[in-house]
Formats: sequence, C-alpha cells, structure tokens
Amino acid sequence: MLYRYLILLIIFSQFSCNNKKPIRGVVSENAMVVTAREEASKIGIEILKKGGNAFDAMVATELALAVAYPYAGNIGGGGFMVYRKNNGDTGALDYREKAPLGATKDMYLDINGDVIKGLSTVGGLAVGVPGTVAGMFEVYEKFGSLPIEEIFEPVIKLALKGVIVTKKQEARLKQYYPQINNQNTFWDGEREKEFEKAKLWMKTWKENDTIKYPALANTLKKIMQNGKKEFYEGETAKKLVNFIQKNGGIITMEDLELYKPKWRDPIVFEYDDLKIISMSPPSSGGICLEQIMKMINPFDLESYGHNSVDYIKVLVEAERRAYADRSFYLGDPDFNEIPYKEITSQKYLSDRMNGFSFSTPTLSKDLNPGSINISESNETTHYSILDQFGNSVSATTTLNGAYGSKLYSDELGFFLNNEMDDFSSKPGVPNMFGLIGAKANSIEPGKRMLSSMTPTIIEKNNELYMVLGTPGGSTIITSVLQNILNVHEFGMTMQEAVNAARFHHQWLPDVVLFETTGFNKSVVDKLEKDGYKTYFDSSKISSKVEGILVLNDGKIEGGADKRGDDKAIGF
Repeated sequence: MLYRYLILLIIFSQFSCNNKKPIRGVVSENAMVVTAREEASKIGIEILKKGGNAFDAMVATELALAVAYPYAGNIGGGGFMVYRKNNGDTGALDYREKAPLGATKDMYLDINGDVIKGLSTVGGLAVGVPGTVAGMFEVYEKFGSLPIEEIFEPVIKLALKGVIVTKKQEARLKQYYPQINNQNTFWDGEREKEFEKAKLWMKTWKENDTIKYPALANTLKKIMQNGKKEFYEGETAKKLVNFIQKNGGIITMEDLELYKPKWRDPIVFEYDDLKIISMSPPSSGGICLEQIMKMINPFDLESYGHNSVDYIKVLVEAERRAYADRSFYLGDPDFNEIPYKEITSQKYLSDRMNGFSFSTPTLSKDLNPGSINISESNETTHYSILDQFGNSVSATTTLNGAYGSKLYSDELGFFLNNEMDDFSSKPGVPNMFGLIGAKANSIEPGKRMLSSMTPTIIEKNNELYMVLGTPGGSTIITSVLQNILNVHEFGMTMQEAVNAARFHHQWLPDVVLFETTGFNKSVVDKLEKDGYKTYFDSSKISSKVEGILVLNDGKIEGGADKRGDDKAIGF
C-alpha cells in the first residue's frame, strides 16, 4: 500500500510540475499603462478613463515620470516613440537631444588629443539641447484629444503633493548624492572645476519621506499656459540657458529656439509570423534588432531550450556582429548616409553568420564591421500604453546617465541630461557604457547622438500583439530581443518574460554579461569551457522592461519589471 502511494505521489508531482500555473501580470479588459513608477501609471490610466487616447496618456505619463522618477524621467532630456493606431497605421517620433551649435568634434579632448574624464558626463558641457517638451507638444498637436489642462493638471498636483521615497529610490539617491551635490571636481586641462550645489538634494532623503517639487510644478504650469514656446523661447528658456552656461555649458537661446522634433518612418521587418515595428536612427535599436533577429531566425531556438548553452551561443554571436556594425555604420541619418538595406539584407546577414560555430566562439578582435560599399544611457526609462480604442504607444525617454549631468536647477525644478556622452568623443574610445563609436557618430553642431533605445510594437496576424521597451543603455536592444523571444519561442506570459534572467554581448568588451541570478551553473561552465568569457553583474544589465501582451481572448496583460518599482495598471 505504501509503495502504491509513493508511485501515485511521484506521478502527481510530475503532473503538477508539467502543468505549473503560468504567472500572469496585471490583466485588464480595456486599457493598460506600464511605467517605472505607480504614480505615473495611475496618471496615465486616469487620462484614459477620462476618455483620452494613448497619445494624451503619453504626454501625461512622460511628464509624471519627470516628477515621480527624476532618476531618468525628465523634461530636461529627450527620447523616442513608436506608435500604432487602431487602424494599423504606424509611425515614430524622434525627440532626441541635439548637440549645441557651438559643439566641436574635439570638445572633450585635451591638448594631447586624449579624452578628458568627466567632461562629457558631468556638468554643463555634457548637456545636449533638450527635446522632451517639444516632443510632447508634437504628439499632442497631432493626435491629442483632451484639453491640455486636463493632461497637465494631475502632474502639477503630483509635484505639489509630493512623491513618497521608495526603498530602491533611497538606495539610488545614496549612490549619487556626491555627484548630485556637485562635490566632485574634474580637471579640464587648465584648472579644477566644481559645480553649483543643488539645494533640494543636499538633504538625505529616506524611505517613506515625501519629496515635493514646487519649482517643477511652477515650470509645468507656465508650460501648460504658454505652450512649448515657454521652454524654448520664454522666461523658462532664458533661466535654463543662464543656468547651463553658469555651470560651464555652451547651450544658447538660439539652440533652444531652433530645436525641432522629427517624425520618422519606423524600422519594420518580419520574424516568423510576427511583424516587428521598432525605432529608426538615430536610434540603433530597430536596425540592430532586425539584424539580430534575421541572423538567429534559421536556428531552432525553441528546441535548444530557454537560456541553454546553444541558445546563448546563437544570440551572443548574432549580437556580437550587430554591435560591430552599430559602431561603424550608425548615427544621425540627417548627417550620415546609413546603408540600411545593405546591412539588413538576408545575404549580408547570412554571410556575417558564416563563421559561426557551436564549438568555437568568434573573437571580437577578429570581427570587423561587414564589408559593403558606401560613400548610450544606462539609466533610461520606458513606458508602454494601450488605450481602450486600440491605439498603442511605446516610448523610451532619458537623461542618459542616472540623474543625467547631475545638474539640477533649483529654480526650474529639474535635472539636465548628459547626452553629449552618447557621441563618439574620440573614435575608438568607449563611452560610459563601454560602447565604441566611429566617425558616423562623431560630434557635429545640431546633430543627434546615437542611441540604443528600442521602443517596439509587434503585430501577429495583422493584429496588435505586444508593446514593449526598456531602459538599460547598451543592454536595451538585447533585453527587448530576449523578451520577444521569451513570449514567442518559449510561450511565456508577459510577466514571466519580463521576470526571466537576461544576458548580453555588445562586441566589445568581448565578454558575455549575465545577471547574477537565474542561470544554471552547468550552462555557464560549459560556455567557459568552450572559450566564452563570462561576467556576472546585475547592475550592468539595468533593463527594466515594461511590456503589454494582447491575450487570445482579447484581454490585456501588463508585465512590470520586478527589478524596479515598476507598475502596470489597467482598467
């Protein structure tokens, strides 16, 4: 009897394991907003409940992140947006920052031609011309439906009421207090410089404290009343230019007045029965994603198994090749001729993978950009929106590094970006994320810097299927890739896909980067035995994916990343 009981117990346990209940995120009937902070998701969903559309919610959500998530949310930075309307029309908006008119290709080099540490990452000279405010008004003027006051007012109220500090926010602030308070100095080749201190951040904020932003509320109120001209031509613009120049920057009123966002055609390609719609240059996201997915498509990934040795090898070798091309060919399309058709053709990509072997890794030092004839922030933030009308928005916005240039205007109430570091300060020298750049991404006046941001929307059988994106600097592209594959190849829910452990390779340095948990030791040992260099550091894979999945029954699943304070809210 005991023997029979044990047999039944084993059979039952095996049946239970094989039929494990899937982990779902938030499921709703009508609409979904997924962001890095609950406060921003709530404001976005309330706009939708009022009858606003995804574009109204986008503006409110982006501004709310500037209040609730100053680590990356902003009005002093820029970003990219991909959209899909309910009739299937798609498009993309580039509201990326620009280099000031006074910028030069050697502006971060000393008299010996060496990069001056800190000059492109901290302080006024690191700041690119901000695009966020212009981008939000561009979206609103084209697609908005609610009165502008209904969009701005809940954000202004949030700034006045204040935002409660979370445990993770306390840890982030503790890490960056020295730089935010400008206690750091750097040598500019002639003298030591120290930056102006930000009074709001001189206090040590703790978990459960409430930070109020009256100066930002006042700035937002003026922008609401006077439109984007307030930020680019009005009193706010004058105060902003004065602040930047006082802290060593070169941005002028002319730079602000000339700034314009740009509507662009998204990158669109197919993978199996999926139609991928992603961001075009000056984002490298869409092209790199297309290259990688076309290179891996001939392989039976599902049969290899999720995060198995062979699966990791295929992705790593495709990523290695795409990032090598990224470094050489990609930049601002208004300044460079980008050989898009050539480097995404199936023949070119098949040739690129010809040297791949499951037994031996390709060494990055031996891998150059492909031969054809032709004459990035770590602490970004992403949000995904699907409205009750069927319109969807995928938007990634950034200050580049954490708290950007670390310059905070107490008078205006916001941080300034350090996007100038996303240019190639010197070809062949890595930026703060270890990305190598070439001439295509060199500094030129009025040019937009290259980015890894990859806001993405996916169709399946001509119907909306996924909306997703992530922060994470150079790891953005590979994180978006793995989340798509987690759902498509391995049948995960959106929440399971978002939760799954990630890895990354970016050509140089020649190392496979892993999160510190979630990987089988035998898999890593086998990779190392086969010649792959490995490194474990969760802080370097800082992607926090915000995903939306349309389920078979028409309901909507929102997956918010557990790695942050992220929140999905639907109705």
